[in-house]
Amino acid sequence: MTHYRYRFSFGYGLTPVIKKLLIIMGAMFILQEFVSRMIVVFLGLVPGLVWHEYFLWQLGTYIFLHGDISHILFNLLALWMFGGELESSWGAKKFLFYFFFCGIGAGMATVICTVLFTPQYQSIPVIGASGAIYGLLLAFGWLFPNRQIYIYFLFPIPAKYFVIIFGLLEFVYFSRGGGGGISHLTHLGGLAFGFIYMAYPVIRQKIRREYYKRKWSQRGPGGGGYYH
Repeated sequence: MTHYRYRFSFGYGLTPVIKKLLIIMGAMFILQEFVSRMIVVFLGLVPGLVWHEYFLWQLGTYIFLHGDISHILFNLLALWMFGGELESSWGAKKFLFYFFFCGIGAGMATVICTVLFTPQYQSIPVIGASGAIYGLLLAFGWLFPNRQIYIYFLFPIPAKYFVIIFGLLEFVYFSRGGGGGISHLTHLGGLAFGFIYMAYPVIRQKIRREYYKRKWSQRGPGGGGYYH
């Protein structure tokens, strides 16, 4: 759609699902700070507990917990900036499904890779909505590739390049071992599951097209056609 090409964007308003997610994350942060920090162990993503003790709910609940005020504010800002337009475009149900698909998928990738390859870290909780938000970023760049995004609110860059740059940075940080208490593996997991979701319809269409093309060629001229 050409009207997206030169449009500058900074958020899309407070859509219903985004509003609820912001409220839940804010409430959970208050509980963490003023009720008990043990909530992080029970509701955060602890790979060892998920893998060995079957704390499967943590694959969803870790999304709503955050480490400190800067962590939650950054994620809430990103959720609002990229999520509102996706929700408006897709509708509430599809958007919410995609949000949890990426968030839970990122959690699964974190658990599997941590337990299998870095078991020394499997008792460390992972918290935050970043995995799901990186999935939103991927979808935003996919659907609105030429939309201008401001880096540090100053430098405009098309969304497609924004996604590529952030994806490459996360891969570099992850390959170097990360650090700073940031789970770059979870970020990459969110990007990967977002890509799977967005690419699946395209791949399915190509497979169907090849199937019917081969079916038609096997019939030969005058084969009577086919229906689908």
